[in-house]
Parts: sequence; structure tokens; C-alpha cells
Amino acid sequence: MKNYNKALFAGMVFTALSGCQNQTNDTQVTKIEKTKDNAVSQQLVLKALDSSLGYEIVESLTVEVGPRLAGSEKDIIAVEWAMDKLKSLGFDKVYKESVQVPAWYRGSAKASITAPYEQPLVITALGGSVSTPEEGIQANIVRFDTLADLQAADPELVKGKIAFIDHKTERHISGKGYGKSVGGRSRGAVAAAEKGAVAVVIRSIGTDHDRMAHTGMMRYKDGVKKIPAAALSAPDADMINSMLKRDDNITLSLNLTSKNLGVATSYNVIAEVTGSSKPEEIVLIGAHLDSWDEGTGAIDDGAGVAIVTAAAKLIQDLPQKPARTIRVVLYAAEEVGLVGGKAYVKQHSDELEKHYIAAESDFGAGRIYQIDFNVNPNVFEQVQLEHQSMTINGVKLGNNKASGGPDVSMMPGLGVPVASLRQDGTDYFDYHHTPNDTLDKIDPKALAQNVAAYAQFAYIMAQSELDLRPLAKKEPK
Repeated sequence: MKNYNKALFAGMVFTALSGCQNQTNDTQVTKIEKTKDNAVSQQLVLKALDSSLGYEIVESLTVEVGPRLAGSEKDIIAVEWAMDKLKSLGFDKVYKESVQVPAWYRGSAKASITAPYEQPLVITALGGSVSTPEEGIQANIVRFDTLADLQAADPELVKGKIAFIDHKTERHISGKGYGKSVGGRSRGAVAAAEKGAVAVVIRSIGTDHDRMAHTGMMRYKDGVKKIPAAALSAPDADMINSMLKRDDNITLSLNLTSKNLGVATSYNVIAEVTGSSKPEEIVLIGAHLDSWDEGTGAIDDGAGVAIVTAAAKLIQDLPQKPARTIRVVLYAAEEVGLVGGKAYVKQHSDELEKHYIAAESDFGAGRIYQIDFNVNPNVFEQVQLEHQSMTINGVKLGNNKASGGPDVSMMPGLGVPVASLRQDGTDYFDYHHTPNDTLDKIDPKALAQNVAAYAQFAYIMAQSELDLRPLAKKEPK
């Protein structure tokens, strides 16, 4: 943050504290307390912007652990790292809760065009994919613009072929292009198998033009044959399109050695800053600890782990703790189906009514530009007013339609208010789920701005006297 903004923050803190002087009338007590809270939240921002703790945490995770696929040995090493790190930071409570997660082995992935032109391809197995036969699969390609086009296709067009879903992902600050194209990855194998395909390959769900493929979770369906599923790099998808302009009969050779390994035990790792007067009420800030296995999981989601941990540490170090408990949850196995998030709401079902609000950081380390909520519509404007000071940190006040983030996305349906601190995701899908998800993609200053925003949000909510429930009923689609 520029120096004049820091000076402005400091001036606001001084003004807020000065305004408390000589106000001893009982009718002013609440106003004075809120003024003090505002001053403290602004002090948290100043400390966060001057701190390198967030960057130190994500550097530690990516260097000392690295890739940490759910159910793998590195996953357990990451859990041990998290327990040690949280304890060393001095949180009031640090503990873990076991979660049963699917385990999968990537193996090798090889692909090439064998006719009419011979060309090697850059490809990666999609998470959860079965292997090809040992000798591989060789078949003609049939191309579709989107998953919907494949689903609408004549089975005779697809039978015995490799379905190729060529859906490009749109670049956008909010990442909304991902939602439009990701269905091809998650549901493409089922759609292709139902039409008689022997395998499915997709254009990587990414916005880059690097010759690097993006992995990610796919799903099978009971009663539908499991076929191999893989993603091509964008340049290789483009090359296939160029070939198809010359010849409709393109033969692809595919060999995957991936396999599912059953179920393993992982853990949600939790730390708490105990509330001073309402310790049973919880402000939850989370991230997921697991990552895909080809990069070091820096932006997805080492950054989130660092952001919420560093934010909570700033609050832990305050001379006076906030009223409510701040709970940091580092979720297990988000990448393979929100497993940790689903386990958390089951394991904590008896205290969900005590969850005041929840938010998750899982969109890299781009600057937070907006905060959205999902709270009782009757208090939404008051909630926004409580967060007005966040605008000086570059965070504008948004809408009342937040989902809260992947691992807390099921909470609104259970009555828990949520917030979404929206990060600039313009470049996020250049690196998402690739070997290029590494520490150098994180801007330390942008990361510090995230820490500041989460610290401010968590503190304000931990002190708020508003009743955020009940949520508005969701309108049927």
C-alpha cells in the first residue's frame, strides 16, 4: 500500500481514539466501544501491511512440503506441518479432526497424434481417472465445442471414438469463465461413455497459452462405464483443431497408468483464538490444505492457508481478544470433492447454530477488491456500514449473494451466514492445477493486502452486535 494510504489509516486510528475522550455519558457507551473497535480493526490493517508473516507461511508450506495430494504421504506431512506451524504461532487451541478421503495415483500420461500427421501431445490425467489398457488406446477423435454439444450428439457419431471437448475458458477478474467450462472436466467422462466413447480428452480448463496441461477432479457415475479422462494443453488443443481443418480422420494414441487406491485418512486442522465474552460463538475463516500434485500448491491453496493463518495470528496478538472465537480451519481434500468441508459440517452439526459467519480464501493471492455477504437482508446495510473502513484497503462493498468459498459453500443451506472476500482472479487460471502453481506467482504485497482484509473482517464480525440470521430463502431455479 502506498505511504499516503498508510498515513490515512494512521490518521483515522488517531481520530477514532481521540473521539472517545470526554464521552462518559452512559448513552455513549455503545458508540465509544464501536469507535474503539474501528480503531483496532484499522490497526490490524496497518500491522498486516507491514508484516511478511503471510508470505513466510506460504513459503514454508511450498518449500518444506510442496505438492500434497489428498490421501498421499505428502498430505500427512502437510497435516504435521500445519499442526507444528499453528502451535508455534501461539494460538489458544490447535487440534485436528480425522477425515476419510479418496486416494488416487497419477502415474504417467502419454499421448500423440499418429495419423494423418505424427505429433506428440502434452497431456495430463484428470484426477480420479482410471487407466487405459496397458497397451493404451488408439482411436479417432470426434470434437465438440462444449459438454452440452457432446450430450446432445448422436451416439453413432461418438461410439468407439475418443471424445474431444474443446471448450475455451474465458478470462475474467471474478473467474466466472471457469464455471462455464469446468463441466467438461467434471462430467465429460460420463457423457462420453454414455455415447459409447472409449476415452475423453478436454482442452485444459485454463486461460493461459502455455504448453502445460491443467489437471483437476473428474467424476464417474454408477452404472456408466468408467473411461480414461485427460486434459490437453491449450496449444495442443489448437493443433488438433488445425489438423481437423485438413482431415476429419485424426487418430489419437493415449496411455494413462493412473489408478484409484481406495480410502485414506487425512485431517482438518483447526486453530482458535478464544473469544473474550462469547467464546462459544464462532467466526470461521478457512482455506484448504491439500493441493494437486504437479505444482507446489502455492496459489491453490497455500496462499489461502497463509492468509487466514496470518490474519488470525494478528488477532491472537491483540492485548484484548474480540468477543467471539476466531476459528481457522485448514480443510482436507478440497480438490477431490470438498471432502473436508462436508466432514466439518457433519462433525460440527451440533454447533453450527453458534457459527456467526464463515468465509474461505481459495482463489490465489490476487488483491481483494470486493466483499460480499449472505446475511439476513434486514441487517445487510448495517453489516456493510460496519465494514466501511475496508474500502481504504481497496475493498469495495458488494452484494448479499455470497457463497463463502468452496468448503463453506454448504453452510448457507444450513443457516450459517457467509462472506466472500473476492480476489482478483484475472491471471489465476493461467496457473491453476498446473506444474506452474509455484511460489513465484505470489506478490508479497498483494498477499499482505489479503491478510489485512481477512484480519479486519474477522475482527469486525467477532465484535458485531448484529443478528445475521435468518438468511433469505433461496429462490428455486
